[in-house]
Amino acid sequence: MTAALPALALALGLAGASAEVSPARAHPGDAVLVTVRGAVAPPAGTLLGRTLRFFDAGGDVWQAVAPLPTEAPAGAADLALTAAGEPVPVTLEILPAAFRSTTLDIPPRFLEPPAWAKAVMARDQAALGKAYAQPFGPPGFTVPFQLPADHERSGRFGDLRVYNGSTAGAHYGLDLAGPTGAAVAAANDGVVVLARDCYMSGKTVLVWHGAGIYTAYLHLSKMEVKPAARVRRGQRVGRIGSTGRSTGPHLHWGAKVDGLWVDPESLMRLDWVEARATPTSTPTSTSTPTPTSPPAPAP
Repeated sequence: MTAALPALALALGLAGASAEVSPARAHPGDAVLVTVRGAVAPPAGTLLGRTLRFFDAGGDVWQAVAPLPTEAPAGAADLALTAAGEPVPVTLEILPAAFRSTTLDIPPRFLEPPAWAKAVMARDQAALGKAYAQPFGPPGFTVPFQLPADHERSGRFGDLRVYNGSTAGAHYGLDLAGPTGAAVAAANDGVVVLARDCYMSGKTVLVWHGAGIYTAYLHLSKMEVKPAARVRRGQRVGRIGSTGRSTGPHLHWGAKVDGLWVDPESLMRLDWVEARATPTSTPTSTSTPTPTSPPAPAP
């Protein structure tokens, strides 16, 4: 009789399991939030062939933030969820992409970097790779994301960039054209995992927010935080500038979710449930004692 109780509890939890995706209709390049309610154990699932990574959002609620690749086809998304091994019905519609094309003129040294610059870029990539290698854990924030600066949008996520007459690929961020020296604020609570002057992105700050989410602040004239610093939503992290591969003063605001760049403005549209405000566990550094929330960077 006693041995049957866990199985009975599991069955009762499964009976109430339900799921939704926010938003229910999204564009390629957006981040979406998958929420499962009524599951007594972590659910499992895939979206467009990528494994969903769920965190405990409190009670019987589980959530995963997932990126939609920029090349995702329009129509019903290939999305599958299970709880306790049983399917949980859920749908997501992917809308047609609507990316633009823009033409820019930049110094040739940024298109064909000299040998010394390539060595610098290799060191930059190594530092960036380490910064993005934080362990997965629950979010270290309790409120929605916000714009880091309120200025004219001069470049959109997904724009096809043509440099000096040659196509160079997509633009994976939002450009905000503000004056040099204007304040740049953290889009949400998190931990600084990189503050570095990079060859291509100039003075760059990366903030880790937990749940597989990072935000990037590029081309700064000044960085006002250091690695391992905890920042709060709205706290100044730097100043707008035009360092690195840039055609004028602006902030390039980027967002990476589960290893893919997404439209950072899509993070602002996510419908976070109130239960997420009290995560059950938080990743911590093994080298420096830290509070339990938000997460601390890996050593």
